[in-house]
Amino acid sequence: MVKVIDAHCDLLDKMALHPEMDFRQDSVYADVSYPRLQRAGMVLQCFAVYLSDRQRITFERLLEGFDLFHQKIAVHNNVQFVRTKQDLESAAAMGRLGAMLTLEGADGLEGSMVYLRTAFYLGVRMMGLTWNQSNWAADGVMEPRKGGLTVKGKQLVRECNKLGLILDVSHLGEKGFWELIELSTKPLAASHSNAQSVCSHPRNLTDDQIKALIVQGGIAGLTFVPWFVKTSEPGVKDILTHIDHICGLGGVRHVGFGSDFDGIDYHIPGLEHPAHYERLANELHKRYTAEEAEGFLSGNWHRFFMENLPDDDGD
Repeated sequence: MVKVIDAHCDLLDKMALHPEMDFRQDSVYADVSYPRLQRAGMVLQCFAVYLSDRQRITFERLLEGFDLFHQKIAVHNNVQFVRTKQDLESAAAMGRLGAMLTLEGADGLEGSMVYLRTAFYLGVRMMGLTWNQSNWAADGVMEPRKGGLTVKGKQLVRECNKLGLILDVSHLGEKGFWELIELSTKPLAASHSNAQSVCSHPRNLTDDQIKALIVQGGIAGLTFVPWFVKTSEPGVKDILTHIDHICGLGGVRHVGFGSDFDGIDYHIPGLEHPAHYERLANELHKRYTAEEAEGFLSGNWHRFFMENLPDDDGD
């Protein structure tokens, strides 16, 4: 059976908008559900807390997002809340869906390292510094001034490294990316970004950025956002073009997937929800060795998380 790890979805934002949604059932409002993840062979799904109302971003609202994850997703018996390496291993051993809590943008931490540590204690294990615009920590990729990390942003990076909270460069401006590469003592992830040389979108990574991630042991999760895959009429096979390119840069062990399901308004035909991962897996097995295909689908993310998540004892 196919095993999949997906580093990014926005189901929590959909659930906040539609409180009646039940994770245990398919919904007309959402791409992601437990039945669809089960059919996909999902061993770990990352659930991002993202506040779509960008005008009111406070720590209180982040807490509501964390609480929603715990009350609607992590609470189920067939779901393993993943905070440590041992949790990830336990999920696989017990045949449960691993669920990791992530944060898309540090805005709601309000510049407070106390709030950052509290988010970590509540289970956040991967965090992007920004969304597309600027915040107190850094400039996002669409911010016109194209600045880097702030003084407090650099403090945030050091504290994340100390805690063992993985830093995510998706949405981060390029200047901030290079400052983060220089400052971070831990490998970085791009949870949902593609190759800019294949599809020229600012949210995609340049070849130099991809190579830098590879050198420091990081990983890129390819996303299914249609306009990040191909400028017009993308298909499932077009995702493989990004894989080919990253592999050509030496990244065969540094690429996985971060679908961005529930964060997009329309989909690549044939890849409308997680249960369709099987179609992507079939195309991967046609082009690559079994070891490579399994690495892209889950093995590379599994290795990255086993190397970078904290241990149960906090080391």
